[in-house]
Order: sequence, then structure tokens, then C-alpha cells
Amino acid sequence: MLERRLSAILAADVVGYSRLMGIDESGTLQALNRHRCELIDVRISDYKGRTFKLTGDGMFVEFQSVVNAVACAVEIQRNMAARNEGVPKEQRIEFRIGINLGDVVVQDGDVFGDGVNVAARLEKLSQPGGICVAGSVRDQVGTRLNVGFELQGEHALKNIKQPVQVYTIDIAKGSGSSRSAAAQRRNTCFIAVLPFTNMSGDTDQDYFSDGITEDIITDLSKVSSLHVVPRHTVFTYKGTSVRIKQVAQELGVRYVLEGSVRMAGTRVRISSHLIDTTNGDHLWADRYDRNLTDIFAIQDEIANSIVGQLKIRLLPEERKAIAEEPTANVEAYTYYLRGRQLSHTWTKSYLVLARRMFQKAVELDPEYGRAYAGIADCDAAIRDWDPDQVSVEQILKASARALELNPDLAEAHASHGLALHQNGEEQQAIESFERALALDPNLYEANFHYGRFFFMRGDYANSVHYFTRAAHIRTDDYVSPIHLMSAYRSLGRAADTENWAKLGLLRAERALNLNPENSGPAHRGALALAHLGDAGRARNWAARAIAIDPDDIVAQYNLACVYSVLGDVEEAMVLLEKLLVRSSIYHIKWFDNDSDLDNVRTHPRFLRLREIAQQEEAVRPRITQNTGSTADDSGTPAL
Repeated sequence: MLERRLSAILAADVVGYSRLMGIDESGTLQALNRHRCELIDVRISDYKGRTFKLTGDGMFVEFQSVVNAVACAVEIQRNMAARNEGVPKEQRIEFRIGINLGDVVVQDGDVFGDGVNVAARLEKLSQPGGICVAGSVRDQVGTRLNVGFELQGEHALKNIKQPVQVYTIDIAKGSGSSRSAAAQRRNTCFIAVLPFTNMSGDTDQDYFSDGITEDIITDLSKVSSLHVVPRHTVFTYKGTSVRIKQVAQELGVRYVLEGSVRMAGTRVRISSHLIDTTNGDHLWADRYDRNLTDIFAIQDEIANSIVGQLKIRLLPEERKAIAEEPTANVEAYTYYLRGRQLSHTWTKSYLVLARRMFQKAVELDPEYGRAYAGIADCDAAIRDWDPDQVSVEQILKASARALELNPDLAEAHASHGLALHQNGEEQQAIESFERALALDPNLYEANFHYGRFFFMRGDYANSVHYFTRAAHIRTDDYVSPIHLMSAYRSLGRAADTENWAKLGLLRAERALNLNPENSGPAHRGALALAHLGDAGRARNWAARAIAIDPDDIVAQYNLACVYSVLGDVEEAMVLLEKLLVRSSIYHIKWFDNDSDLDNVRTHPRFLRLREIAQQEEAVRPRITQNTGSTADDSGTPAL
């Protein structure tokens, strides 16, 4: 169905992208993904934009408010200028941006028409780091924003009938004088905390060293005078041999913190040092050899030592925030870290094990909010395998308990949004997801589950936005690329479908090599291979997935999709007949919007199966929330 509307369109691309890729392909991609995750996607979300098309080096974004579109563009360009300070000119990533206000046509989430075409032409007229806008944009924004517009005259744009009045935006206006802006940047210290090395000689202890790294990042991020590179960006360097000065240039920081962790029994040894990469000086170094129960004190000491060395004056609320401990029980903390690591595998056996870790953490500390959120996430995911094994009521109670303990915990809002979605409370779910993302835009669970939410509604454009963020946040995530592959197929975007299928397959192969007993990457990799047209390998991977876990109904569903994509309708129907009648209405929403099943969707046996499943689901009552209640004395029933 076609829809016409007036929209502000922002078009952006990278200056000299081909040259940058020729110089350093992997470094350029890594830097571009970092800027998108940390800055561009966050600002687009803040200003209520919707990315409807991504290219290798650019994007098109729709805004309902032209003022928001301009404000977003100005913030992006100002922040990119700050990020490029200290980066050699030939290595800088700079954007050109064009903005137009005009009539557009919307179909299946994509946007077309002269409104889009003019924005693309304006972007080509922009200078590196600059913004070009149409006269209609300047007229509507007027003096609402503290920016200056400079007339560039009328331009005849390619394939556009009428000439367009073009303006450039002076992004320096409104940011203060150049002297005050430079002073502000001098007062902000840019720092990266590289993943601490696990020195225990046991890779199973990685969860602990990773957890230490993440908590130090979290503590430092509470300081307003520090710009800390997010976890998902620095963890791309995990397990690699790096040159500190090169890392600093790639990340746009001056200071780098390195460290190592060795845990043995009840003792822990942590070594760390802070480096000024402009001259290679070690500003600070220390080693802590203490009881494991002192772990939170060690983290606080490291954070405060860095703040002291950088001569940053902490605000009272910042000092208090750093001193806050996630739990009073260190054993509960270690169980939580183990659970979080296991929960990322997205396979039932691992999720059940992760839930046990979170449950143990709650038993050790009944007021550990993050552990309750972890339980809710695991329970919601386990419902993908068996809706009758976990009730929506217990998921709602666990997430409500997490919120009760910490109303500002992003993980709790994300898990509550997922529970509300499964309970059919769509608007409340949206509010919870939006709150989670407002608290932490880089929270993987919030982006991933919000992407699933939109996919089930058939809103593929929004699902693409959040799945893309999830895939960037966790570079070991093979599930989001597979969902993106299907979403782009639904949008009719063949090139994007192929690109995400390739990335999903690459990540699935890595995951399968690390955990060959895990069926998840096998059946999702099979689906990627089917989309890439490699029928032989797709069937081989499908056989491997079933051999690993013949009773996995999520595997059976994805393999039904594999056979559907390959045109093997009978094989697809045999699998669907085994699992569709056991599915909840929550799952049926996914089936209804998954284009991978298009080849069987009109099959009489499929239609009959859906009818039976919906009849059975209709008699199941929806849970009425009572957020003050708990599932048992600890707030969580045993699984």
C-alpha cells in the first residue's frame, strides 16, 4: 500500500570512502561502525528519526520534524569534528550531509520520491564535515535553532525539474566561540578501557575478566568530564595483539587503560596501568593482590586513581555513583557474570543453565536487581522453545521485582518490555523499551528485543534499525544478522539480504567452532546458506543441527524456513506440523511476518495448522499485572 506524506529527509555518506577502504579496509569498517553505534544511531534515536536505507558508507533517515532533522545533523557533525581531533587527516572519517523537506512516497517501510532524491543531491554539494539544506528547510527552521544559514544560490540538481535554493549551515554558531569550544574539549578526557587479560590459564574464567572490564567502563562513564569508549567497541580488540598508539588513533582517545586479572580460589590479582598515548608515558600503574571479597573496592580504587591522575574534579553525585556496589555479595556477582555470559548463546540448554546462575545470585542476594532482570530475560527466551514451561506471569513478576529494586536499571526495563510484549500489552511494552534505551542506548537486550517486537508487527524498517544496532553492539551476535537477512528480504532489498546473510554465516561459523555442541549457530547458519543459494551446504548444516539436538523446536522452525526458501515444501510442512500446534500466539505473530515461509504460506496444510493453533491460543487468558507481587519468597519460582 502506497502512502504519501511530507517528511524531512537526511542523506549522509562518508567522504572518500573508497580511498579509506583501499588504505585500511578493516580499520575503516571498524571505525565507521564505532561512529554509527556510539554517535550517529544514538542521535537519530534521540531526535526520533527512522533510518530507512543503509548503504556501505551512508544512510537515509526520515524525520517527521524538520527541526529535529537539522538539530540531529548539527550534533553529528560537531561531535565528529571533536572525534577527529588528533587523527591524521588521511585517516579521518568525515561525513557530508544533505537535508530536504518534501513530499515522499512510503511503501513497505521504504521511502521514495523527489523528497529523497533532492536530499541525496544536496549531500553531494556539501563540504566534508558540512551540511547542505534546501530552502524549504531553512524557511521552516528559521530561528528555532541557534545555527546560521548561508545562501549558496539556486542550483539545478540532476533529474530534478525545478532549481533548488541551497543553503549551508554554520555549525560553529551555537557551539560558542572556537576558543570556548576548544576549552570544553580540553576539559573532556577521552579514554578507552581495553579488555583486561585473563591470566588464569583457563578460558572459562574469561567471564570474570570481562566483567571487571565492563564494570570499570561503567564506573568511569558516570564521570561527566570523561568520554569513555563503550564496551562493544573496545571488546573488538579482545584477544588481539595491539599497538596502543594505533588503538588510540582508531578510537579517537588520548588515554588507554590496560590490565590483567588472575583468579585463584578466593584470591584475585589485578594489575592495571594508564597510558598517555601522546608520548607513551605510564601515568599510573598498580597491582592489587587481595581476597575476592575486595573486588568492588579494587574497582572503585582503579576508577578513583584514574580520575585523580587526570586531575578531574568529581561532582558529589558522581563520587556517590562510583561508590555504589551492584551487590553486597561477591559470590552472587560471580554467578551473575557467569549467567550473563551463558545467556548470550540463545540456545535452550545454555539459557536454562544461565537462569540457574541468575537464580543462585538471587538466592545469595535477594536484592540483586540485575539478576532478576537476567532471570526474566532467560524465562522469556525459554518460552521460544516451550511456552507452557514458563508462564508470562512469572516473567512479569521477575522483571517487576528488578524495577522495584532499581527503577533506573535499563536491563530491568528491557526485560519488562519483553514480558509485556509476550502478554500482548503492546503500548506498555513500547514505553518500557523506550525507557531502557533512554537509560542505555547501547544495551544489547533492549535493541535486540525491540527489533523482534517490530518484526512481529510487520514493521520491518524499524526492526532493521534495532537489529542493526544489536549486531554492532555484540560482534559475536549471529542471531541479529539472520533476522536482518529475513527483514530485508521482506523489504525486497536483495543486496542487503545477501550482505547480512554472509555476515550471519561468518559469525555462526565462529560460534559453532567455539561451541560445537550448540545447535543454534548450526540451524541459523543453514538458513543463511539457503538465502545465499548454497543448497548443498544448507542441507548439511541442517542435518548437523538436528544431530546435535533433534528435539529443539526453534531449530525445527528455522530448518522449516530453510526448506521453504529452498522450495522443499513437503519437508518444510513435515517440520511445521510438529511444532506449529505447540506454539503460542506470540510465536504465531513471528510466523505470520516471516517471509522465509512465503513458499508454504498458502498451502492448505499450513492454513489448517494456523487455524488450530489460534483456536487453542484463544482460550488462554492474558495475565493481569500485579507488580507488587512476587513469584515466591525469592521472587522467582524454580525452573
